[in-house]
Amino acid sequence: MDMYAVIKTGGKQYRVQVGNKLKVETLPAEVGSDIQLDQVLMVADGEIVSTGAPLLDQAKVSATVISHGRRDKIRIFKMRRRKHYRKQQGHRQNYTEIQITGISA
Repeated sequence: MDMYAVIKTGGKQYRVQVGNKLKVETLPAEVGSDIQLDQVLMVADGEIVSTGAPLLDQAKVSATVISHGRRDKIRIFKMRRRKHYRKQQGHRQNYTEIQITGISA
């Protein structure tokens, strides 16, 4: 079994392994730079599982910023029937794509 970790970033939790690419909420980092994600909730290395309460103090996950971008547009449409009310809105969320390069427990 490979080593994996559960991290928290942008108000969401992700299960990551070395080599994973994922899109997270925007991080203030340049493309190509290395970042440290220090909000680690759990690290598992085979049968050995370490959990925090809620965070692990010494654990870190390192990642490389691949790109910044914007997700697909979602459409918000509200309507009340027979009340002459219609409202249409769109939203595109910004993201940062990162690749996990290392997990240290």
